[in-house]
Amino acid sequence: MHLLNFFPRSTQNNYFKETIRIVMRIAIFSGSFNPVHNGHLEIARAVLKKGIADELWFLVSPQNPLKQDSNLLPQIDRLKMAKLAIENEEGMKVSDFEFHLPRPSFTIRTLEKLKTTWPENQFSLLIGGDNLTIIHKWIEYERIISEFGLIVYPRPGFEVQDSLNYTNIIFINEQLINISATLIRKKLAKGESISELVPEKVEEYLKNLSVPFKYLQSDQERDCSDKG
Repeated sequence: MHLLNFFPRSTQNNYFKETIRIVMRIAIFSGSFNPVHNGHLEIARAVLKKGIADELWFLVSPQNPLKQDSNLLPQIDRLKMAKLAIENEEGMKVSDFEFHLPRPSFTIRTLEKLKTTWPENQFSLLIGGDNLTIIHKWIEYERIISEFGLIVYPRPGFEVQDSLNYTNIIFINEQLINISATLIRKKLAKGESISELVPEKVEEYLKNLSVPFKYLQSDQERDCSDKG
């Protein structure tokens, strides 16, 4: 388990960065994770297993500028659940990086800041096929693709690979678990079990939340969605 605390950067870290230049390929998985679930973990495992990236960082987003009315759980709760979810996972880290950026935090600005903070690392963005179909709505989306590159995982109903002319995109060509965060919230609201959908410690955390489950049900945001 890893929880990255990015600010401030210590003198020791700066010294290390200047003396040992290790290039790491980092896949950025950015989203609300409202809540994080087994589908997210399977996607992350697939990226690492295929050798597409050396590490995968879950960036928990405090706000989605395309979905300003979403009723998100408090960001600290979503961050804690993501931390719990990866306790036994190799190569995964959880970050509150975007909590410290001006809001709304558009994807290109986040990637730019990551690049300037860790110039020795190579960052790419992990998104679902559903987001790829609307990426033209994102701020400076062409720079995201050309300068950083995309890793795209499949989403049911979004067959996009054959219709795109973009380069610098890697597709994960395998069937993944189809789990919806919206479904999880609805099950919680109805008092139904979610034990097969989320890690055990995440389930326990959700059950102990003081937020009424009807609040969780009201959020119409799709899971795994990044923001532009």
